[in-house]
Amino acid sequence: MIERAHRVGEALGLAVWNEDEAGPFQTVPYPGSSWQPEGHPALQPHEYERNGTAKLLTLFHPRTGEVRVKGVTSVTNAVLHQWLKEQLTAIVATLPEPTVQLSAEENRAVWESWREGLTVRVTLSAQLPPLRMLLIWDNLAGHKTPELMRWLFSQGILPLRTPLGGSWLNMAESMQRILKRRALEGQHPTRPGQIIEWLEATARGWNAHPTPFEWGGKRAARRTRARERRHALGGSGACTRRPVRRYPTHLEQWQKAGQTAHYGCPDECVKGHTYILKSVEHCIS
Repeated sequence: MIERAHRVGEALGLAVWNEDEAGPFQTVPYPGSSWQPEGHPALQPHEYERNGTAKLLTLFHPRTGEVRVKGVTSVTNAVLHQWLKEQLTAIVATLPEPTVQLSAEENRAVWESWREGLTVRVTLSAQLPPLRMLLIWDNLAGHKTPELMRWLFSQGILPLRTPLGGSWLNMAESMQRILKRRALEGQHPTRPGQIIEWLEATARGWNAHPTPFEWGGKRAARRTRARERRHALGGSGACTRRPVRRYPTHLEQWQKAGQTAHYGCPDECVKGHTYILKSVEHCIS
């Protein structure tokens, strides 16, 4: 059902968003690279202080690549539900109004069509508005509270839960990997506030030039993806039409800049010896 949502949900006029919580991120040195004077690499301490952790609440829209995040130090229901309601209310307000008016029976049938095959079904409200959004998330206990379910239904939002071991169905997993890598690699945060600032700043930079994601998780789709030259992403079955820009690490840039070409010695040099050319015109023995 979730794969169907990824493939055809937007084409049917439904907004498809993915939600997840990343972390916890600790105040520890994160492996990575950085520019340093030659012979003086950056040093990471072998000890660190435990000053708390940070988490990242994430809402991701694969079709446009837009990501909405909030850094927090704890994910209680009060924190999570308030943020979800604020963000989802703002998102729904931007969606176009339904153009086709359905009867109550037809409208309920649309809602039920997205729950076919589920072994555990949440009871839908008696009065349902037109379905406007599919929200894909995991089985976190805070996602199952009756109050939150009723609020989602009242907004025309149908949540679809990934099964146990099915995090690859949630494209927000791929988005969070990108944000974590860009924000924390090679860094040593000393307080949770730093982690939150860096992650949120990275998300703002991503939204300036977002990359849309497409679904490409099934085996048959992988062959199609190869023919269409799509690019798979880690963390889920997401893929993109163009590769997500990956900046070379400082170490890779340094290694590339320091490469020297090896050539055979010219005729006037001793045969059988190899020399390093600093330029094409001079052979240095």
